Amino acid sequence: MKAKHILLPTDFSANARNAIDYAIYLFEKVDCVFHILHAFEVGASNLSSTMGKAKDTRLFRAVKDESQRDINSLIDELQSTNKNSKHSFKGLSIADSLVNAIGRITIDKGIQYIFMGTKGSSAIKEVFMGSNTVRIIQKIDFCPIIAVPENYDFDLPDEIAFATNFEHIYSEVELIPLIGLAKLWDSKITIVHIDMGKELQPHQKTAKDALPKRFFGQKHGFEEIKGHNTISGAINGYTHENENIGMIAMVNYWHSFFEKLTKENVIKRVAFNTEVPFLIFPLIEP
Repeated sequence: MKAKHILLPTDFSANARNAIDYAIYLFEKVDCVFHILHAFEVGASNLSSTMGKAKDTRLFRAVKDESQRDINSLIDELQSTNKNSKHSFKGLSIADSLVNAIGRITIDKGIQYIFMGTKGSSAIKEVFMGSNTVRIIQKIDFCPIIAVPENYDFDLPDEIAFATNFEHIYSEVELIPLIGLAKLWDSKITIVHIDMGKELQPHQKTAKDALPKRFFGQKHGFEEIKGHNTISGAINGYTHENENIGMIAMVNYWHSFFEKLTKENVIKRVAFNTEVPFLIFPLIEP
């Protein structure tokens, strides 16, 4: 079996390290190459002058050297603490924006999952700052991403809550990232629908009826959630109340159904407030 290629971006924070450790833990039984990526940018100042260019060149080299040293140190540490013969680690230090670097590496290395730490945020911070993880979810819509909450205490996902509004008929290919993770630890997939007081339309019923066929051979079930003002609140509330749920999953509807129907940026709000890892995987339009 071919090794899985997993991308682990880092800024060398405890939050990023937690996401790295979770990825290693989750894929314990799988042959994996973990690509540890640090992307850095050096601000250009007064590039029009020769003096400015010289300063920027020295600054660039200093930042580049520091990035490479930190990557090498992290790789050494991961190799010394992780004795799993199925796992190997490769370091990448890239001078580019985080979004560009992740996009390039994902395509070049055939990355199958991206793991990133996400910090919780107050409503005020959500408005003013956003986070790198949410920005990556927004821009990298062609690879599954797993957002790992800050200080998440590792637990195997006995159950994965797959949130959907049945607006889309999922193809078998689309669900591979979700089913693949469920098979790792024989997790049950609970298909969660948020009841906002409207009956399912015919196309939604068709989409719902197709899901048991897609999950054939995999433990799964359906759950309707009522009594919430927002979809993100319902999803995070359901997760909080059900301790068996070790992961939330959702197709990346960033520019699509959820936002158009609810005027709510569901993925961003779930990512900011989730208590368990959050899998976002690509929508594949027919």
